[in-house]
Amino acid sequence: MYNHLLVPVDLDHPACSDKAMRSARQIAAACDAVLHVMTVVAPLDSFTATLFPHGFSRQVTETVREKLHAYTEKAALQGLNVQHIVAHGAIYDQILTIAKRVDADLIVMASHRPELSDYLLGPNAAKVVRHANCSVMVVRD
Repeated sequence: MYNHLLVPVDLDHPACSDKAMRSARQIAAACDAVLHVMTVVAPLDSFTATLFPHGFSRQVTETVREKLHAYTEKAALQGLNVQHIVAHGAIYDQILTIAKRVDADLIVMASHRPELSDYLLGPNAAKVVRHANCSVMVVRD
């Protein structure tokens, strides 16, 4: 039924993504689908970027990639085809861009971060639901 699942995770609040990851793991295993696990790094504006040493952005990307791999190791994804993606930019925009790039048939994501508990649906999840070209499963924590 599904061939490519996209699971955005927030590495600053990994516990919020755990339930969505468990759901995605079950679906990927049942469908023998590729599980694309992604996280998004906020970009530095041009002025701020000048304050950091050359190669800082690349170093941040590699550190985040290592954290993403560590997160997926804890998520018990052995036996699944897992792809790791680190994107840079606005969260919802990057989720939508990567979903198109990997030809996702389903995006499985958490509803919000803890500080957004007053919202019915977090702002990034709401934007993804409205604009995605594929099905979106929003998992409440």
